[in-house]
Amino acid sequence: MKLYGDTLSPFVRMALVTAHEVGLGARITQVGELVKPTEANPKLTALSPIGKVPVLETDHAHAVYDSRVIIEYLCHVAGNSTLIPDDGVKRFRVLTLQALGQGIAEAAVAYRYETAARPQGLQWTDWMNRTRLRINASLDELEAKWRACLADVNVGSIAVAVALSYLDFRLTDFAWRNGRPQLAAFHQRFSARDSMTKTVIGKP
Repeated sequence: MKLYGDTLSPFVRMALVTAHEVGLGARITQVGELVKPTEANPKLTALSPIGKVPVLETDHAHAVYDSRVIIEYLCHVAGNSTLIPDDGVKRFRVLTLQALGQGIAEAAVAYRYETAARPQGLQWTDWMNRTRLRINASLDELEAKWRACLADVNVGSIAVAVALSYLDFRLTDFAWRNGRPQLAAFHQRFSARDSMTKTVIGKP
């Protein structure tokens, strides 16, 4: 299988961390394609009309996208029902946590584009302020209400850990650890897992 995208993208990294967690890391060949917000990448658009990373090309030459679908596909191929539980209550709790982690990552990537890629003088200040509030509200929610679910290894805790690492890498001024000791402890613990150390940001 080929996974297109660089770990600079938190969504690519979420898929790679999942692959390692379910024992498929050795079967994944990473193809380090980068994307720009204003340019199409021909290799990616040939696989997906959306043209975003990650895209997984299966052993049968089928394209699977986006990151959440790739993650579920990898769990399916591996026969893993731990990262996405079968039990209805647990399943939707974990998937909601995954959505929270993905939402933080999506907002953080958009904020990064707004501040680093958009030409100077064209930034939308009100949007940036709202995005910062959205990210901080999500972090507060994780600190207050998700300790039990974060204690397990699942697609939700993977998404959150990777999103926090992206904040560390790209948006250091968010200082997300301030006032959130439980979340900081979770990130420190999860970041020591092999799946995380093998997929550090920017690693080919």
